[in-house]
Amino acid sequence: MKQKLTEPFARLLGLLSLEVLALSAALLVCLLLFLLMTYLVFSARDSALDTSLFAFADRIASPGMTRVMRFISFFASVEYLLVAPPLVVLVFSFYPRLRWFALKVLLISFSTSILNQLMKRFFERPRPAFALLEQSGMSFPSGHAMIGGAFYGLLIYIIWRTVHNNVWRLLLIVFLALLVLLIGLCRIYLKVHYATDVLAGYAMGFLWLLLSVTLLRRLERAYFSGQKRPA
Repeated sequence: MKQKLTEPFARLLGLLSLEVLALSAALLVCLLLFLLMTYLVFSARDSALDTSLFAFADRIASPGMTRVMRFISFFASVEYLLVAPPLVVLVFSFYPRLRWFALKVLLISFSTSILNQLMKRFFERPRPAFALLEQSGMSFPSGHAMIGGAFYGLLIYIIWRTVHNNVWRLLLIVFLALLVLLIGLCRIYLKVHYATDVLAGYAMGFLWLLLSVTLLRRLERAYFSGQKRPA
């Protein structure tokens, strides 16, 4: 009898340990990537990565490609991200099982935006001087990569938690993951950011997302203790 009770508990501990291990590894990778980009830009002054990717962008540049890249860039622009998160929150608010996720979208999206602006003011790295698209503000870390990565990464997390059709779940996750990747690439192509800006933006965006989701899940467990939790 005692063995029957302890076996499920042991399995639960094993799963929790794997989750904690995976989370810790992801956080460490994001932190190390951000620190590496910071070192390359501000200490080593190593521009090899930035120069090589700008050179590649020049080789594939064309008027048609530029139009496509400008279009993709819009999906992480300030104008878009001022509308998209509140719209997602509005849609989620009509579904009781998604209302807690609506709060996560609101808090994580806007806290990431604030954090990005604070970091840009701290690092004060000027943008490339030869951009194909006029942009204001500082360059490091990329706001499109950081805020877009956090926003779409959160949507991927929500889809993983709530969409039970495996085909639809896979299609939506792949689509959003590709969109995040293309957003970063288009910022390099348009020369409004260096590659190091984009990689630092991804690293900090995903780092902040992981920390925020972990904290909010703890608050969720505390709030819904003894109540029916959302899906």
